[in-house]
Amino acid sequence: MNDAAGTGDRSPRTDDPGPEGPIVLFDGVCNLCAGAVRFIIRRDGRGRFRFASLQSDVGRRFLAAARVDAPESGEPPQSLVLFAGGKVYRSSTAALLILAGLGRAWPFVAALLVIPAPLRNLVYRFIARNRYRWFGKETACDVPRIDEAWRFIDVEELHGMP
Repeated sequence: MNDAAGTGDRSPRTDDPGPEGPIVLFDGVCNLCAGAVRFIIRRDGRGRFRFASLQSDVGRRFLAAARVDAPESGEPPQSLVLFAGGKVYRSSTAALLILAGLGRAWPFVAALLVIPAPLRNLVYRFIARNRYRWFGKETACDVPRIDEAWRFIDVEELHGMP
């Protein structure tokens, strides 16, 4: 987290993993995850967060560089991974840090980080395990709107990145 020069800015740092800011990897075929990305984009007025699906070449490269294990065969991929401040965050910690980086009242949800991660992740994993059943699944990732396409990372942008 960033607390630059006493400004009180506790949002995820934007100097890592690249100059574009924090990167959110999401399950590109999950309707809940796609909805979460749309939620973040609408509330991230400064456009700090960038995105890539876990199933994309970009997503696989980031996961491999961070040594994040791929799911077992037949298991859905992790639903959310955040790269920010030179660190990798997963599960409920990733979700809460993303919300903390949004404007308005959303940073207050970071207070939930005081709950031990194993307890938070019980709820997170329950939702993640059932996300396809409850919210559905697509056969391919959504194509971003033209005005949002710059927020999504493609392979050509990975020069010098993992």
